[in-house]
Formats: sequence, C-alpha cells, structure tokens
Amino acid sequence: MLLYPAIRDLLDKVPSRYMLVNMVANRARKLSSEAEKEGEPLQEKAVSMAINEVASGALTIESAEQGEQPEETGE
Repeated sequence: MLLYPAIRDLLDKVPSRYMLVNMVANRARKLSSEAEKEGEPLQEKAVSMAINEVASGALTIESAEQGEQPEETGE
C-alpha cells in the first residue's frame, strides 16, 4: 500500500515526526469540532484533510503554534 503524501515529503515541511503528529492531530480535532458545530458532515476524514493541508503548505508550524486557520486552497 502506498501512502500519499509520503512521510518523507511531509518531514521536508516539518522538522520532526513528533511535531508532525501533533500538528495533524490538533488540526484534525479542530476540523471535526467546526464541522460538528456547523452541523455539516466532512467530505473526507479530518486527519486526511489535515495531512493534505501540511502537504500543500497551508498548515505550517507557525500557523499551528499561533492557532491560525490555514488558507483555503480551493480544492
């Protein structure tokens, strides 16, 4: 089974696996809670969405530390 994006590609954007896991987990929780508040089902899993945000560069270490929302990529 191949995973996309590959871990090594994500680690080019984040310095450690620990930080990557924490960023993705926090963002996934936030996406889930926002969807629940709005009463809208998510089109894909929250973790997948968060990983894609890291891969696209929308979710960065700085934005995660500051609690900012990543910019919409229009996908």
